[in-house]
Amino acid sequence: MKLDLNATTGADTIWVVGDRIRFLGGLPAANSELIEVDVPPGSGTPPHCHASAEMFYILSGELTVRDFPDAGQPPSVVVAKPGDAVTIASGRAHNYSNEGERPVKMLVLIEPSMIAFFREAGTAEPQAEPDLARLGAAMQRHGIDLIGMAA
Repeated sequence: MKLDLNATTGADTIWVVGDRIRFLGGLPAANSELIEVDVPPGSGTPPHCHASAEMFYILSGELTVRDFPDAGQPPSVVVAKPGDAVTIASGRAHNYSNEGERPVKMLVLIEPSMIAFFREAGTAEPQAEPDLARLGAAMQRHGIDLIGMAA
């Protein structure tokens, strides 16, 4: 039996706008990757959709997650707390935001296609003013569509 005990000690970290993402590794046979995401107060994503399903597991803080059904209908809203898991289906329009006063830390299970997007869109330091053109181009290349906005 071989154990990979060093997998997380050398994990690299990037920032996608204000969120810190730490790559923890994956299970190639399962087509899944695990990341740790820190979401500061006021941070989050715009409504979007992509082919990768996602699962958020909240470690600390409270994360507001919105599911956007068909156009013209209001989103359903879940406020996920520590110990909660939220699953987003493939192709489902959604977003998340930290509307609280404390940072959110969560584990996110995603497909390698999203890892490729994060690695392209990420920067070595958080961005006070994100490069929206660069982010939009990366989103387009990785099949991430903004909902209700032009990409």
